[in-house]
Amino acid sequence: MNNRKIGFFFVICGAIFWGIGGTVAQRLFQDFHVEVNWLVTVRLILAGILLLFLQACKPNRAQIWRVWQSKSVAIQLLLFGIVGMLAVQYTYMASIKHGNAAVATLLQFLSPVYIITYVLLRRQARLTKRDAVIVLLALLGCFFLLTNGQLATLTVPMPSIIWGILSGVAAAFYTVYGAFLLKKFDSLVIVGWAMVIGGVALAFVHPPWNVGQAILSSTALLYLGFVIIFGTMIAFWFYIESLNTLTPKETSLLGSLEPLSAVLTTVFWLHQPFGAFQWLGTACIVGMVVVLAMTGEKNPQKR
Repeated sequence: MNNRKIGFFFVICGAIFWGIGGTVAQRLFQDFHVEVNWLVTVRLILAGILLLFLQACKPNRAQIWRVWQSKSVAIQLLLFGIVGMLAVQYTYMASIKHGNAAVATLLQFLSPVYIITYVLLRRQARLTKRDAVIVLLALLGCFFLLTNGQLATLTVPMPSIIWGILSGVAAAFYTVYGAFLLKKFDSLVIVGWAMVIGGVALAFVHPPWNVGQAILSSTALLYLGFVIIFGTMIAFWFYIESLNTLTPKETSLLGSLEPLSAVLTTVFWLHQPFGAFQWLGTACIVGMVVVLAMTGEKNPQKR
């Protein structure tokens, strides 16, 4: 198997694991009464430690501690971990808790629209035809996804929509703010520490040893392990590894498998109803990602 085939394998598996991870989290919320605070705390701390361990196995392992030697970089990393990483993870999981993984993932994928809006408001760029197409696809996608073509009804609860929109905003901040750090240090270092920082910060609100009303059966622990290892650590690691042999355009295109896998597993595994117009909305949002990739823009940095 040549290097490019390995790269395609990595990015496809990574995107699919990300999408399925959200659906498995939904199962934990619905069937095992796991709380959002507890799951986010445990997921971030353990996945972050695993990513830093991966970095420790690489030749440039010294970056793990070098990132803390500069006061300004350390402050940026703390803000990135709390306002970026923790905000993205919490709002995404809260949207799943109140609705479903399919809608939550698709709403988070609207982050490029918020970035475009931010740049336009700051007058750093003019609205291009490409931007107009992206915004149009996003608006149509949201309309069909959330209403199933009927103005009078919403297909998911309002709290899920609000958390999903906030997740997209948080993902936009995460992408823009993290760009500086990711230029100076390896992604595994920055994201690994950001996860640990975000998890520790939330642990002050909800300690990881306080499981609440959760039913931690063997099946629940198996699902939890999947969310942490496959849906977070391996998904991110595979995505980063794919960039060594594939172009950003290729990884961005194949990254659109994430919302698609979330939709498919939500519909066929959790048996959530999904109308014809919702499928059309899904196609619009996935199409938005494709337009982004085909026009040379990178996909937002993965969670």
